[in-house]
Amino acid sequence: MDKFGIVLALLGAALAALCAGLGSARGVGLAGEAGAGVVTEDPAKFGKVLILQLLPGTQGIYGLLIAFITLSQIGVLGGSSDISLAKGLLYLAACLPMAIVGYGSAIAQAKASVASMGLLAKRPEAFGKAMIFPAMVETYAILALLISMLALNGVAGITI
Repeated sequence: MDKFGIVLALLGAALAALCAGLGSARGVGLAGEAGAGVVTEDPAKFGKVLILQLLPGTQGIYGLLIAFITLSQIGVLGGSSDISLAKGLLYLAACLPMAIVGYGSAIAQAKASVASMGLLAKRPEAFGKAMIFPAMVETYAILALLISMLALNGVAGITI
């Protein structure tokens, strides 16, 4: 049994959860700081500001999902954890899109959310338009989630 394969696969799962989670924590924090300023001026905008603040948090959820799928497939959550070195590298590679794009897109989405809060503060009737800016960034987080999921499913079917 090759122990290094499982270590690489675990590293991939950890990176997906950690990087996406760190990006989301930073993003939600940045958006929360801006949101507090908007709500200070107009407490009635709390609900809309909260939605904009929560958007950068989705990447952390996606990273956790990729980590959970990986842990399930490699036998850490039950079953055999006999993973070859090559397969461990494949699992690591499959997790990297979510890890890297998750971190970067959460921060980029936070910046778009902050800008949208500025729009909301001055023009509350433009909330629908303000939502579009951070939602566009979400597209890339979803694409990273999709490619990591497809890659994990592909790796699971390979026998090395």
